[in-house]
Amino acid sequence: MDGRLLIFSGSANTELAKEIATCLRMTIGRAMIGTFKNGETRIKIHDNVRGCDVFVIQPTCTPVDHHLMELLLMIDALRRASATRVTAVIPYYGYAKQEKKTAGREPISAKLVANLICTAGADRVLTMDLHTPAIEGFFDIPVDHLQASAMLADHIYGLNLPNPVVVSPDTGGVGRANRFRERVGAGLAIIAKQRPEPDTAEVLEMVGEVEGKTAIIVDDMISTGGTLVEAAQMLNERGAAKVYACATHGIFAADALEIIAKSDLVETLVTNTIPQQAAAQAARVRTISVAPLFAEAIMRIHKDLSLSALFS
Repeated sequence: MDGRLLIFSGSANTELAKEIATCLRMTIGRAMIGTFKNGETRIKIHDNVRGCDVFVIQPTCTPVDHHLMELLLMIDALRRASATRVTAVIPYYGYAKQEKKTAGREPISAKLVANLICTAGADRVLTMDLHTPAIEGFFDIPVDHLQASAMLADHIYGLNLPNPVVVSPDTGGVGRANRFRERVGAGLAIIAKQRPEPDTAEVLEMVGEVEGKTAIIVDDMISTGGTLVEAAQMLNERGAAKVYACATHGIFAADALEIIAKSDLVETLVTNTIPQQAAAQAARVRTISVAPLFAEAIMRIHKDLSLSALFS
């Protein structure tokens, strides 16, 4: 790629975009992002991008539809301005939970969003910890899928927690939890649950020994907090000395932070893929930055280097 490297940001997470740019010793490209009086999203790129290798940083977090539209319009504007390559950097991929049909007459929303991004003109996607890796297959363009588990595990390892055990809050996350426990040198426990309705969970049973141990619940995202708090309560009932939680994406929808603040969780660790509310600190939520990882990935993509070293 001979073109200049440029970075632009939507309004979803400007702080993360600025951190990434700082790691790259760059500044964010100039763009006007606003709203017309009729409520439609307004985008105008002020910098010359002709022949450039452009990265647009925009997680599709709340309000999801608005931030998704910003991303699509920015990609379209850059493509029409003759950028050589446009990469959509989506730290958090919205609609990821709707990756399959669970009943008749339902959309597969994650696939539709992938189609929209491709149609807008993106040449590739850079994202982190998709709810399910199968979403990569929804794209007909290259997808670079970063993982935050190593950063989260290293932080937990640095706390020197006594007698740790990593807990998967559902059977679908066992692989994630097992990789995490190998990195921190801990045991493994699994909670089996069922979800009768969206955003609700019913805990059924647990496999593994947690009595007298420091339990660390590992998941890819925290949405309503219901699953997390129920899991923490079960662990305490089974004799866990302390309970921590780790997740890549801290969505904290509705009153999730209030629920977590009232729980027995010692600390909840998330990354800054999604900007956090002021109430997060009161809920004992700690945030670590993924900016260095995204900056390294962006530079490697720009120079056509392998990203495999980032997945170790």
